[in-house]
Amino acid sequence: MNEGRLGSRNRMLYNLVDSLQNTLADWGLLWLVRVVFQLEFRAFAATLLAFVLVLLTGPGTIRWLTRRRIGDHPEFQNDALNELMKQKKNTPTMGGLFLCGSILFTVLLLGDLASRYIQLSLLVLVWLAVLGAFDDWLKLTAHEREPGSRNGLVAREKLLFQLGIGAIVGVVLYREISFTAPEMLSLNVPFMRTFVPTAMSETLFQPPEVSPWLLPLPWWIFVPMVALWLTVCSNAVNITDGVDGLAGGTIATASIAMMVVSFIAGSAGAAYYLLVPHVPGCGELMVMAGAMAGACLGFLWFNATPAKVFMGDTGSLPLGGLLGLISAATRQEAVFLLVGLIFFVEAGSSVVQVVYFKSTGGRRLLRCAPLHHHFQLQGWSDPQVVTRFCLLTVVTTMLALATIKMR
Repeated sequence: MNEGRLGSRNRMLYNLVDSLQNTLADWGLLWLVRVVFQLEFRAFAATLLAFVLVLLTGPGTIRWLTRRRIGDHPEFQNDALNELMKQKKNTPTMGGLFLCGSILFTVLLLGDLASRYIQLSLLVLVWLAVLGAFDDWLKLTAHEREPGSRNGLVAREKLLFQLGIGAIVGVVLYREISFTAPEMLSLNVPFMRTFVPTAMSETLFQPPEVSPWLLPLPWWIFVPMVALWLTVCSNAVNITDGVDGLAGGTIATASIAMMVVSFIAGSAGAAYYLLVPHVPGCGELMVMAGAMAGACLGFLWFNATPAKVFMGDTGSLPLGGLLGLISAATRQEAVFLLVGLIFFVEAGSSVVQVVYFKSTGGRRLLRCAPLHHHFQLQGWSDPQVVTRFCLLTVVTTMLALATIKMR
């Protein structure tokens, strides 16, 4: 990569490297910093950095939350579950503060701040983290305010802000993709080829022909679809966060998978070979996905049974939203539907339970929803629930990635 391109980047770390280029070149040491400009290196570096930052900032944040008495008060409409969860009372929550803070710092340092995809992901991270923190704070400090004060945000208020950021994401993605690769604004379903199979030697000179079976989506379908998808993903991950280590382990696995998907979508050669959508520039989301994976792995250090802290809505809402964003930007919502199958099953179990309860006059399909609570009441221990759900996520992730190659 030549020096002209080195100096064209707009990144926090790169600005420092750029200012030292000539000096390092004169000393023959420029090769030491060239690796900083390689996307794959930055993605894996983001994983490591976010992991370390969470380990460093976690203890202090947990002590602060404990002093502020920002502890969880689990209360369920099920006496047996209340008995199982009583030992978790007063465990600090809002751990998403240092989880999301580490992701934010990592991406600001290693991400391409000129990338529209990085800008959008940072907006989603901050927007939903603030929303989740506000909701957590209202719920956890309700006992300190006047009787009758609100106990968190109501569902329609949260949905309004989630759909709002989802609509912004949809508009920006539509404009960005329509400018770089309008043919990728299509509904991408499993096993459907985006391109006509072409010899790799020919794709070196020109892109392969786009499949005639693609279904282009107009903006009035694409934008609402993305807004709804991001909202569903955010809430699905939020519902999954109910057992020590469950959300962290499944999100880490899903983030690694989406890092692979981002690489494929952002690389012309890989996308043409695998016959999947090629979205120029979205490979930069590898840095965000890597930071998410590293931060969640670090968070498990404190969240493993018995948990010293919970991530709360402060962490689960933005992480779910980011997974939704990455899958929408890479046009691989169907792949993520399989990668994050546990998230959607958990969310679906809650919806089905409510519908069944109302339609049958009070009967329950599950002993308790979401699904992980049902298995707890069936006798599964927390480590068993987490281990089995994480194993299933690994399996569904492998299947999801395999479907990409099977085109």
